[in-house]
Amino acid sequence: MFLEPIADLVITAQGEAGSEFEMTGPDPQLLLQVAHGRDLPQGRYVLKFRKLTGANQLVDPTLYPDSGNDFNELEAQRLRFSTSRSNMAYTQFILPAGAKRLLLDPSTTKGQFVAGSMKLRKVAASEYYLRMAVFLFRQRVRTFGDFRRTVRIAATTLREGGFKAVAYRLRSAHAIVGEQIYTPTYRSWIDKHDKLDEAALDDVRERIAKLTAKPLISVVMPVYNTPEHLLRDAIDSVRNQVYENWELCIADDHSPLQHVKGILNEYAAKDARIKVVLRSANGHISEATNSAFELAAGAWVALMDHDDLLRPHALAEVACEIGSHPDAALIYSDEDKLDDMGNRYDPYFKPDYSRELFRSQNYLNHLSVHRSENIRAVGGWRKGFEGSQDYDLNLRIIERIDAKNIRHIPKVLYHWRAVSGSTAVAGSEKSYAHEAGLRALEEHLRRLNLPAKATSAPNTPFYRVQFEVPNPQPLVSLIIPTRDKLQLLRGCITSIREKTTYQNYEIIVVDNGSCEEETLAYLDGLEKEPWAHVLRYDQPFNYSAINNYAVRHAKGSILGLINNDIEVISPDWLTEMVSWAAQPDVGCVGAKLYYNNNTIQHAGVILGIGGVAGHSHKYFPRDHHGYFSRLKVLQNLSAVTAACLVVRASVFKEVGGLNEQHLTVAFNDVDFCLKVRDAGYQNVWTPYAELYHLESVSRGVEDNLEKLARFDKESQYMRTSWDLGNDPFYSVNLTRDREDFSIA
Repeated sequence: MFLEPIADLVITAQGEAGSEFEMTGPDPQLLLQVAHGRDLPQGRYVLKFRKLTGANQLVDPTLYPDSGNDFNELEAQRLRFSTSRSNMAYTQFILPAGAKRLLLDPSTTKGQFVAGSMKLRKVAASEYYLRMAVFLFRQRVRTFGDFRRTVRIAATTLREGGFKAVAYRLRSAHAIVGEQIYTPTYRSWIDKHDKLDEAALDDVRERIAKLTAKPLISVVMPVYNTPEHLLRDAIDSVRNQVYENWELCIADDHSPLQHVKGILNEYAAKDARIKVVLRSANGHISEATNSAFELAAGAWVALMDHDDLLRPHALAEVACEIGSHPDAALIYSDEDKLDDMGNRYDPYFKPDYSRELFRSQNYLNHLSVHRSENIRAVGGWRKGFEGSQDYDLNLRIIERIDAKNIRHIPKVLYHWRAVSGSTAVAGSEKSYAHEAGLRALEEHLRRLNLPAKATSAPNTPFYRVQFEVPNPQPLVSLIIPTRDKLQLLRGCITSIREKTTYQNYEIIVVDNGSCEEETLAYLDGLEKEPWAHVLRYDQPFNYSAINNYAVRHAKGSILGLINNDIEVISPDWLTEMVSWAAQPDVGCVGAKLYYNNNTIQHAGVILGIGGVAGHSHKYFPRDHHGYFSRLKVLQNLSAVTAACLVVRASVFKEVGGLNEQHLTVAFNDVDFCLKVRDAGYQNVWTPYAELYHLESVSRGVEDNLEKLARFDKESQYMRTSWDLGNDPFYSVNLTRDREDFSIA
């Protein structure tokens, strides 16, 4: 094999040590060409560099094999390099059949590295798993205690399941590494942004000292049969809080294990802030939580599981948030998980409050802190909702508070232990919890008298809210700008007519200067159809002006902005989108769009990516769940693409339509959605309206100086008109350089 830099990568020097590469852009690419064009046999491979210096400069290295479908995201594999003191480095991966070329994206950031001679070879399964074990051992074993736990886990796995179980566990752990849990990405993020050294804790103490009020925070913890070391760790994590004005209210739910009572009494005796009630009968978690809550004297209540950990600054950050936002009613933070060896992984960097996302999943979860008066007002935790008792409580409280008073602290303040049987390991561990959550959501919709039903979201442990379409069905005006490219337009309209189950719509085609005879003949034919109208717009291309012009001629109370390169997949796409757009507090509704190779083209817009805005989860496989299942559930977003956007005509006119003066081509949909959001409406993205989008084939790409200058001008307008640096439905802890929800 030989190396050939092909993008954002140049060879700056060559010598005996190898070639020195400089990564000059955000997407460096290195082609690994197989000699003589031979196929590489399917199987396990090791790629080794004799010398590799600057390996720390390689952020998220990714390998793309070409097995006949060119280089694509579906076959991409993230690599983990293991390096020795002599700078020898290797990584391993599995190749599909028929691979002739390999494309290595060494990094997602600029930097330098030196690569010496390279060797690629196929390895046996035994060597593959041995190397995997060595890599994981080096990643995870830091102390003698780590070593003992690792040996114990390996021995137990081998005894109970044999070598097949060991191989499965190794693959699972390695997959976790591949998802950036144990990788340097999350660890380096912790080192850079989340290290609680004395300087960081002193800063927290200074902020606490400046508070004019230090509210009492009651930590409520129901307990049942908790293993001794986990229970002690949980209690100690509260006692070690930097913020001191707390109380820990514990209710033991009549645990049969005798050590539980002894530990609770021990801690209550040595710390007056710890209150304990020992229940005389087991009532399950809702009743136990109510018993703990009865002990609470604080104005604020923090919810904690009996085997989890609070970060040392958790309650301090909550107190500071209360001080900064005295009207706050509910506060929640980011969280991560702890494995059985104490390693942090799977951080959930959450968005600010998103009503539709919360109705899809209880993402507030840990750490959640409520005003105690609100808990009392709704009657506390309800028996019969065990497993989702906190979700039920949150829904009932959120119904009575202003959403503006739901505050998010974008910091990891809570470690969720991934122990056997915990929902931290897998939501499917507790199917009864899902059923309880679904009932809680159904009751929530009934209490609000919403014309909607709650169902299980397909292929996830989460939920879906389905609104009814008003009766009679409102007329929808589907506006399709076009210019020639008859194949696209015909495919778009044919798919709408043949696949759409929604009945009451008109199609308005706006012709912007078509000149091909076949196109003109097709448009003439359309004009004879009772469901179609053809408008002529004989001005220079201006996407905003074209749509504004069409809206003035539209008869529908609901508008659909549709690109001519859209093709329908799900027959009820328009029913779904109209059902949301018809809600009085909803503004723009966006769809889930795919490229024709079944990868994600659009799953909502994230502000700030690439300088202005980018598409959520772009290029992800069609069936991928996305970041914490965000590709599978309804959610609020700042913006959605006008390639397929549905909105009430009254809302469109209220905000002045699209900006035809400053945004003729790019970002007009983002600008429009932000105007709608600022007018007080919720923008919604739904994964249940699925369509293909061929991505502006009819207009092409920004590939000449005139188009680039216009694009730069429109980008600058967006940056000066809007605050794009902090999208409330994203996270400050996630990257603005890519569209994959990876860690910043």
